[in-house]
Amino acid sequence: MAIDTFSAEALRDLILSRRSVYPKQYSGDDIPLDMVGKLIEAAHWAPNHGRTEPWFFQVFSGDARARLGKAQADIYQSETPPELFQQAKYDSLASRPTEAAHVIAICMKRGSNANIPEIEEIEAVACAVQNMWLMTTALGLGGYWSTGGFTYRDALREWLGLGPQDKCLGFFYLGVPTGIIPPGRRVVDWSEKVSWVSE
Repeated sequence: MAIDTFSAEALRDLILSRRSVYPKQYSGDDIPLDMVGKLIEAAHWAPNHGRTEPWFFQVFSGDARARLGKAQADIYQSETPPELFQQAKYDSLASRPTEAAHVIAICMKRGSNANIPEIEEIEAVACAVQNMWLMTTALGLGGYWSTGGFTYRDALREWLGLGPQDKCLGFFYLGVPTGIIPPGRRVVDWSEKVSWVSE
């Protein structure tokens, strides 16, 4: 099999360049929706079993970011005993989405094929997010996959309009980086994460 070494090296460099770029590192500049569409298109080409294509994305822009933040904050308040409620946490949840140009809700919509295990649908969505993240990097943008707050709560799933078998798998914060993204690191070398079996 012939391999285009230039393309392979370019892909390797792109993968090694992918980083979590947090909202505090965003410039506040807008990102056109057609550019966001390129990210979603890349996500849509992820592998999946049975052609279920279980990914679904809700893109929050403009004033909708504040509505998302308020929804998360209100869920926190409603599900937290009064003695444990922290106003600072409420305020942080409410304002965080407005720090990004767009916030993309990462959703898994369960397919009708009962032979496909749920875990495989979730794995397919994770592959879609990786595609989206790599395209984010290729376009010089910053992205961050957040699963904190109340991502997995039924109240948020319902607020997003998802069905009982669907799931919210997090939020992808998107923005224009303010400067050079520092190099990443891994705790151990990749060679320590593989066992070669030949016999």
